[in-house]
Amino acid sequence: MRRKHALAGAATAAALVLSACGGGGGNASQPAQSASGGAAQPAFNAALTQVYNPSTKKGGTLKAAHSSDWDSLDPGDTYYGYSFNFGRFYWRTLTTYKPGPGPEGNTVVPDLAEGLGQPSDDGKTWTYKLRSGLKFEDGTPITAKDVAYAVARSFDKETFPHGPSYLNELLDWPKDFKGVYKTPDVDYSSAVEAPDDTTVVFHLKKPFASMDYIVQMPMTAPVPKDKDTGAKYKEHVISSGPYKFETNEIGKRFTLVRNDQWDPATDPIRPALPDRIEVQLNVNADDLDNQLIAGDIHLDIPGTGLQPAALGKVLPDPQLKARTDNPTIPRLWYVSVIPDTAPLDNVECRKAVMFAADRVANQTAYGGPLAGGDIATNVMPPPIVGQEKFDLYASPDNKGDVEKAKQALAACGQPNGFSTTMTYRSDRPREKALAEAMQQALARVGIKLTLKGFPASSYFSDYAGNVDYVKKNGIGLATHGWGADWPDGYGFMQAIVDSRTIRKAGNYNLSVKNEEVDKLIDQASAELDATARGKLWVEVDKKVMEDASILPVVWAKSLLLRGEGVTNIAYNEGQSMYDYILLGVE
Repeated sequence: MRRKHALAGAATAAALVLSACGGGGGNASQPAQSASGGAAQPAFNAALTQVYNPSTKKGGTLKAAHSSDWDSLDPGDTYYGYSFNFGRFYWRTLTTYKPGPGPEGNTVVPDLAEGLGQPSDDGKTWTYKLRSGLKFEDGTPITAKDVAYAVARSFDKETFPHGPSYLNELLDWPKDFKGVYKTPDVDYSSAVEAPDDTTVVFHLKKPFASMDYIVQMPMTAPVPKDKDTGAKYKEHVISSGPYKFETNEIGKRFTLVRNDQWDPATDPIRPALPDRIEVQLNVNADDLDNQLIAGDIHLDIPGTGLQPAALGKVLPDPQLKARTDNPTIPRLWYVSVIPDTAPLDNVECRKAVMFAADRVANQTAYGGPLAGGDIATNVMPPPIVGQEKFDLYASPDNKGDVEKAKQALAACGQPNGFSTTMTYRSDRPREKALAEAMQQALARVGIKLTLKGFPASSYFSDYAGNVDYVKKNGIGLATHGWGADWPDGYGFMQAIVDSRTIRKAGNYNLSVKNEEVDKLIDQASAELDATARGKLWVEVDKKVMEDASILPVVWAKSLLLRGEGVTNIAYNEGQSMYDYILLGVE
């Protein structure tokens, strides 16, 4: 069995790398390696359009580090892009983004499913057929019931506050269903069912065209009901992918090793090259960058790019800069301006924040135009289909309009300014720098900010995304970011501007609570014509900006550093970072 897996896996890896690099009639770009077939020659942006240092070599240990803790290793309770990307080492979902570089990375391909979903004529039912030969790490077969159960357990946002809520909103759940733990006897087949061992059927409230993108999210990673431990499942997730947990010290470190029940014949997308994957958690972000530069680790898991301190070392050094890639990302870094906290319940006070902000200082906090991104004037970033740029709060040289800010303060009854609290993720130096830049800029018009930092792993569940905490502690501003779940208006905007997604905790929409926005979202979602639908999402964007509940900072770029001794490095547009499942070590 071991020999069969090794040979099949090597063949899979070879085909995958060849395909990603243009072999067999795909992308015409060539692999980034020397003509003699030896080590790759470092070059700026070498991994954006091709696989850098391609290899089918198995073995070795991939060493990775994270500047915070995971929000959760449970596939039903996670919503960071790095987790969706990395998690594919130990879980499989119905579909996934096509591995490798280039625009095709934004398309989805079957994973657990043998093909993409089949919609009914009315678009309200989607059916997926599973591949044969799928097994969990303990050797038990993976069936459609395990997928349906995983979807149903993710419904409970009190037990699992972090995960996406798309399927909560889209599927036709029974009115008395509160989750598999609170209402274990309620039949949820009106929402998701498994009529046999290989068929998963989703029943939607209304037609929805992008279901194949939804089911690439980890809510569809199978969970065996008899091994489910609820909130403790994150301590030992039962693997459906090529790796399983050997150790897991929550908040400190974990190690993945090969899962001998994974059959590469059922999995055309994962080459599974390393023998082990070792992950350190809560590593200081600047120390992490230094370890990556020195070659002590191979991978920076968050995947958002080098911190400001490292930029000063890397950019002036030609050899280090040649190890970097500088992609434009479908992501917005921004500040939520929270209308629940007085006096920001008055739109004119929110507009004062918009006008007073120094956009250049904010951009500098994120690393400037190269490593941070372009100054953002509205919510949707340029890579999103149908995006239009507009600016309701323009200012001279993008440094803020103090006079208009003071006029807005007078209009909201706070002519001398006001005091409020701003939160940021304390393990992200750029967010701290942004909070300090906002503090200085807003002080010019008498708005006094108290800054509070919290860990990224619990930022949304316990602090900025927790409704009670925000109200009790008078949080007025909160900095964070959002990357597209898929590259259209719904895939980028809905989760952060639809007020109906807001729950007690684990929120990602912290500030947009506008019925007119919700109505426009419904119009856009129901529009079948793609051009008209794109225009409606622009209208959603404009309405949010008129509401002054989101202060855009930058449309993201990042400066990623390729690890020393790492093979098969490719920036994946769907993941918006390096494609982790391709990676190997020399």
